[in-house]
Amino acid sequence: MSHSIRASIRRVSLVLSLIAAIIYVGQPPPVGASDAARAAPVGASPVIVLGFVGGYVKHDATVHSAVQVGARLKQDYPSGVYVEVLENHRAGQAYTEIVRHLDTDRDGTLSMEEKRNARVVLYGHSWGASEAITLARELGKQNIPVLLTVQVDSVAKLGENDKVIPANVAEAANFYQQNGLVHGESQIRAADPARTKILGNFHFDYKGSPLDCKEYPWYNRLFMKAHTQIECDPKVWNQVESLIKSKLPPQHQ
Repeated sequence: MSHSIRASIRRVSLVLSLIAAIIYVGQPPPVGASDAARAAPVGASPVIVLGFVGGYVKHDATVHSAVQVGARLKQDYPSGVYVEVLENHRAGQAYTEIVRHLDTDRDGTLSMEEKRNARVVLYGHSWGASEAITLARELGKQNIPVLLTVQVDSVAKLGENDKVIPANVAEAANFYQQNGLVHGESQIRAADPARTKILGNFHFDYKGSPLDCKEYPWYNRLFMKAHTQIECDPKVWNQVESLIKSKLPPQHQ
């Protein structure tokens, strides 16, 4: 092969390499499935985390674990994440807040793109857990997806169904105990298993190793002993918090 031919081949190879490099630089790097679920499009709404307390508990009653989880998340994620804890009868307000945060162009309606970009996490205890599923179902009617629901000793409110997780929910977890007059739903299932992954129905029992929960009101500890113990169990709520954080953007130190 002559020197001129070899030189021509080298020039062609160099040109092709430069073209390939330009094409590669213009493409985004590959993203894993979990990162893709957490990644925020430019100008997107924040990740929305809403928790519901049980019974007649106030949203700012800091003795309750659902309130404590919300407070820690607010502290750990000062930007890019909207966190609120509400009473379980305030699902209407929660729905309004979700729509307000998703409406990034502030035109008063949600476009299909704004709905697709929704990143919503719902959790709750007792009646609050039931309300979280009811809210997820209402969001599903508007084609708004939910990344995760977490129920802790879920007790269905009158007219609500906390057993069947609606198809707009990507993942769901259920923590429960079965002792006492008030105890949680033991088996949640997906309305559409092809669209919703049930992470687990996790059973806890406090008969052999009861918790004191001394900061809780005496009537809770007397009449709803086991139901209160799962509410004050740090092992349960550490898992709840970890599940929620798995759907949030990476923390910046």
